Amino acid sequence: MTSPIMIVVWVVVGILAVIFIWQMIIWILEIQDKNRKYRAACNFALKSSKLLLVIGGPWGVKSYRRLLGRPAHGNGDVCLDIDRRALEGHPSAVIASCTDIPFSDNSFGAIFSSHVLEHMPTTLIAERAWTEMNRVAGAVFIAYPSRQSIAAWIVRDHHIWVWQKGGKTLFKQRKDRAPKEHHFVETTAKS
Repeated sequence: MTSPIMIVVWVVVGILAVIFIWQMIIWILEIQDKNRKYRAACNFALKSSKLLLVIGGPWGVKSYRRLLGRPAHGNGDVCLDIDRRALEGHPSAVIASCTDIPFSDNSFGAIFSSHVLEHMPTTLIAERAWTEMNRVAGAVFIAYPSRQSIAAWIVRDHHIWVWQKGGKTLFKQRKDRAPKEHHFVETTAKS
């Protein structure tokens, strides 16, 4: 006969296993979405005969990526980030903010921005970054964390939610992170 304590233990283990599997599926879907958008940005830039700007260095600031030799995504032709560590080794690295991109209008065929906009402190600043990206490129492709991801909820410097729906890019301030404001921005990207 199984004791009530063992039943509780098995129920808890079962719940944790389901949560783990669910999060692994979300993570895999996020990676597939990011890779699909990176390929689309590369193809768009290639067809326009212009360069691809990547915003958000492929190495990030976490040392494990370099130890494993696994960048988060491709380099693009030019790579922009606010942190030098994310750009190490890139031949055309630019240290700058995505809210003030140091290039002229339509300098790039496309921009691929990976996990950047959710770090903006407010939706107004995210909107300014989005507008700036659209100023310098013909199309903007963005990757962002899913609201289904537990990690997206617990990372302290994720200040806003970002998502795309029906040709729009939407920003929503996280209730627990900053002023309550909402801005909706029309997109031109086909992502």
